[in-house]
Amino acid sequence: MRELQAVLFDLDDTLHDDTLAFTSAADEVSREVAAEHGVDALALKNAYVAQAEGFWKSLTADQVQRLLLTRLTSLRLRLWGTALNSVGLDDPLLIERSAANYNLYRKKYFALFPGALDLLGRLKAAGMKLGMVTNGVSETHREKIALLQLGEHFDAIFLADETGMVKPDPRLFAHACEKLASTPAATAMVGDRYDRDIAGALEAGLFTIWVNLRDERLPTGARAPDATVSSIAQVGAYLL
Repeated sequence: MRELQAVLFDLDDTLHDDTLAFTSAADEVSREVAAEHGVDALALKNAYVAQAEGFWKSLTADQVQRLLLTRLTSLRLRLWGTALNSVGLDDPLLIERSAANYNLYRKKYFALFPGALDLLGRLKAAGMKLGMVTNGVSETHREKIALLQLGEHFDAIFLADETGMVKPDPRLFAHACEKLASTPAATAMVGDRYDRDIAGALEAGLFTIWVNLRDERLPTGARAPDATVSSIAQVGAYLL
């Protein structure tokens, strides 16, 4: 085990259940639309989820810069427009209402995973510097962090549009280490996505903990993380 000075955390599906929040909100919107227009609610929900997951999975630094110009609201309009078109609906007002309601509903489901706050408190008590590194953008994530009451627990927060970098770019992890007055060798990264959180952090030289919530297999030929757990509550065993 390394002697650690700092720990970086991903946010979505690491500290809080973002999948539950956004799929539940998509389900609510889809049921409302289905009740009004007689379409298949599950097909609409699945179409939106596929659109959203596809966009965020393939996010690049260039796309982040375009988001700064167009705002995330425009992206959600496009995603809901495509999803509604897939079930035969093409109504600009319905698209706008679906996107607005989705944004409203998802906030109801924001919740930290059990053990997340306890872990952060124990790490701080042990003298660790804490950083959050997320591919989310400030338009939504600053509010999310505030609603989850997480900001006070972190020494620094690194959002994609504020840094101009996205995971798995190893420069982003190195930048976070520098800002926390640590080095990659003395810093850990905790995250749920191997390709985004773990691969980039390994390349940058950090100690890595993969929170493998979905029981995924390591990609063929990929370098193994330093530790793998199934929940955030198990992370402390490797850091404290």
